[in-house]
Amino acid sequence: MTETAPAFTGAWLLDETVAALSDRAPAILAAAAGHLRGIRLGLHFNDGSHATLTARHSRIVVDRDRCPDPDVEVAFDDRAMNLLFDLQRRPVDQVLPDSLDVRGSRDDSLAVWRAFTLLSQRAAGLRSMQELWGAYREQAPRLWGSAPPAAREPAAGPIAAREPAADPVDWTALDFLARRSPEDAPAPPALIGGTTVTAPRLLWDGRTSTDWSLEDTVRDADLMETMLRCRARTNEEIERLLPDREPRAELYDLMRSYPARQGKGLRPTLTIATCAAFGGRPDDAVRAAAALELFHNGFLVHDDIADESTHRRGLPTMHEEHGLGLAVNVGDGMNLLAVDAVLSNLETLGLVRTLGLIHEAVHMCRESIEGQAMELGWIRHEVVPEADDAYFVMSTKKTGWYTCISPCRIGAVCAGVTDPAVLSRFDEAFRLIGIAFQIQDDILNLVGEEALYGKEPLGDLLEGKRTVMLIHLFRTAYAHERPRLFDILRQRRTDKTQQHAEELLAAMRRHGSIEYATELADRLAAEGIARFEEDLRFIPENEGKAVLRQIAHYVTSRPL
Repeated sequence: MTETAPAFTGAWLLDETVAALSDRAPAILAAAAGHLRGIRLGLHFNDGSHATLTARHSRIVVDRDRCPDPDVEVAFDDRAMNLLFDLQRRPVDQVLPDSLDVRGSRDDSLAVWRAFTLLSQRAAGLRSMQELWGAYREQAPRLWGSAPPAAREPAAGPIAAREPAADPVDWTALDFLARRSPEDAPAPPALIGGTTVTAPRLLWDGRTSTDWSLEDTVRDADLMETMLRCRARTNEEIERLLPDREPRAELYDLMRSYPARQGKGLRPTLTIATCAAFGGRPDDAVRAAAALELFHNGFLVHDDIADESTHRRGLPTMHEEHGLGLAVNVGDGMNLLAVDAVLSNLETLGLVRTLGLIHEAVHMCRESIEGQAMELGWIRHEVVPEADDAYFVMSTKKTGWYTCISPCRIGAVCAGVTDPAVLSRFDEAFRLIGIAFQIQDDILNLVGEEALYGKEPLGDLLEGKRTVMLIHLFRTAYAHERPRLFDILRQRRTDKTQQHAEELLAAMRRHGSIEYATELADRLAAEGIARFEEDLRFIPENEGKAVLRQIAHYVTSRPL
């Protein structure tokens, strides 16, 4: 099937911009969403397209349709689109005659202006944004100053079509940034280097304006590019760690299976970025990142057996495909290899840092095993906790430590930080972020697309996992519903059917359990981000910290 070329409309550009920022720089969207919260913004473009913009759970949502009753309504022609990217003029100079029209209350209109100012200042510096907006510009170059005004086609749409007498404008900022960071420039040698970019700060403070090239810079990380690099580099290290000897088919080839299924790369990125944030060499953290991934994938093999899961990242689980015996042994082998990888840092990082890594790895494993015991105990004894706090403790122990907290602490140790008081600065922020991330993962298991989520649909309900949604359901269900819900829950995994899972899901929808969990995850993520900025203020602003900040915001940008 031939892919249809995109229609390069204003609404398309806005939708693509928000989608790209959700993946690449969620901290930028979260900051803009803070200004837009509660405002429905209707946008009209001179090409006849429309869009509605709203902020939801620290995300920005674009609906490519006309908003029936917006709080703020903005209509602009191609000249206004030009200035939207560059934002290089004073506000009074941007409101051109018959070009930009804004309707709405004073406070809401100013909030919208602040949101778009922030997006222009920071998103314009990302190479991916430059390429996207550059592609849009190339579709009609005569609109951007390459042809005199008389040669332009008359505009059409909701704005009057009268052409101004002023000279045409061009995208100064886009051209400036393209010259500053050309596409054919050689890739920098550093592992993370080159994934953050500099974008000029606000050029008009209400009194004076300055040139692009004279401004101080603010850093934002391209999270997608960074995670790809860190994941690829870590996978290369795992390949080097795996022995090239027999038994290949029954052990070492199988140990490559789960890491090769390409997760998000969250743990390696946190480890390497934290090392860089403290001034360490990113390469010094790669082996520790590989050890973390081996621990993680070994846990996954064993977890899938304990949970009787059938799929992992879109493929059959290890025990489903190769049997219980081989799967147990492969999981054991990955954990042993992870220990060996940690110890092998002696020759590169020295004794003190390696001892610190051993301490952190042992602590991480102990927390994970204790959390797994808590969850399996609830299932074995047919208990559903009454309060969310029990879930918070279990989730932090089982996944929070090895997914969020320990990677940061281990990355800091790789950079030479061994002071417990400094390492503990990561604990509370990433505890909250880790819980929010896990709740969202649990929600995605219920309502996410299988192709994107990569796991068995409704697998958590079939396995009887005590999620926030399940805890909320049993806390709010009517007395006459509980016996039936318990009857389904206590059945063995092999005896449950998809209809049983659908019945539990329907009950969750009736009682608002999914909405409750979504709101809870959003609140916890916001608290975690606030703690991140407060507790890690002592780390200077640098490339590594920029990546950590994007990850802190990542949990609020995932589509639910």
